[in-house]
Amino acid sequence: MSASSSSAVASPAAMSPVFVIGLLALLLGFQPLTTDLYLPAMPLLAQQLDASVAQTQSTFYALILAFGCSQLAWGPASDRWGRRPILLAGIGLYVLAAVGCALAPHMDALIAWRTVQGAALGAVVMAARAIVRDLYNPVEGTHVMSKALSGLGVLACCSPLMGSWLAQYMGWRSTMVALSVVGAASWLLVWLRFQESVQHFNPHALQPRRLLGSWREILRQPTFLAYSATTTSSYGGLVVFLTAAPFVFTQALGWSASHVGWLLAANGVIYIGGTMLCRRLLPRWGVRNTVAIAGGLAVLCAALLLGLALLEVRTPWAYACACLLFPIAHGIQQPCGQSGAVSAFPKAAGMASALNGFIMMLFAFATGQLLGRSFNGTVYPLVFGLGFWCLAAALASCTLVRRHGVPSAP
Repeated sequence: MSASSSSAVASPAAMSPVFVIGLLALLLGFQPLTTDLYLPAMPLLAQQLDASVAQTQSTFYALILAFGCSQLAWGPASDRWGRRPILLAGIGLYVLAAVGCALAPHMDALIAWRTVQGAALGAVVMAARAIVRDLYNPVEGTHVMSKALSGLGVLACCSPLMGSWLAQYMGWRSTMVALSVVGAASWLLVWLRFQESVQHFNPHALQPRRLLGSWREILRQPTFLAYSATTTSSYGGLVVFLTAAPFVFTQALGWSASHVGWLLAANGVIYIGGTMLCRRLLPRWGVRNTVAIAGGLAVLCAALLLGLALLEVRTPWAYACACLLFPIAHGIQQPCGQSGAVSAFPKAAGMASALNGFIMMLFAFATGQLLGRSFNGTVYPLVFGLGFWCLAAALASCTLVRRHGVPSAP
């Protein structure tokens, strides 16, 4: 997988480390902003648009599928032309889609615009992950990714609370207007301050034969597969939690939408704690052992949820406390996994990031399709869905990562 040197680019050293981490947090934070901001209002959205639970959740899963698939195009394009033009194009399309969502007259139009928004989101998140590999070696990249994901956690914490407030007082369309404002401000920031991070463009990145060869090489790399299995399982658990919790906690456990908003916000706060714990564990235990510790927390989460369900406990706080073990593990597995997945490909970080993102979103979409058909007014969709992915993440963390998880040197 060769990458040819071409024209020189502006030195990324001109960007301060604080700015880089802040920008990465913002770009990666597009994902929770796009999903979490309107999640507390999903039951209300279903009522207002006279839609079923499955139709309402399609606004989420259509976005997820487009988000994953689009990265297969955005990744090699960013290796060919650089991260900056891809970011500008992606954020611009994102703003357009957010406005389209805000003006959507019916559910079909909303799903269509959310699909476009997901495709645009793929460019933003993929480029952010690739930028980490452009600027840092694998070990430093894990620390930087952890710090950036702490910033993402702040956005994940604030998003459901802000979404609850906007939906309650201004209607669900206001959440889409808010996304368009954030997108426009981010576009200006990238235009004015971000300097290209790619030092050597790959002029062959988009040639079909070379592209297929590069994908095959990445998919055969054990380190990539080990970390992708971890991030995919961890993200699958997050999808289950975010989409099942609003319905399970309101319909089966009796909480209000505002209570669910606080639960989702607590998820963000604890996720930040998980990323901070990750940074403390890494120097002492190393990447593989740190990920294994997260696997143990995931197993504990699954066991507690299953125990509560089998004992027919109906206290919402009990399930909330069990669920909130998950974001600790998630906050450790994601920075280690996202950085580790691209560590072996310094000259094809865009492609590796794109494939990692595609695999994550493909399984998340499949999870959503199964989950949307399983709601029956009980706690079991949440218990079995989150429990399954917690156990899968633990298995990947304690086997594949332990065996193949040493990041390759650049």
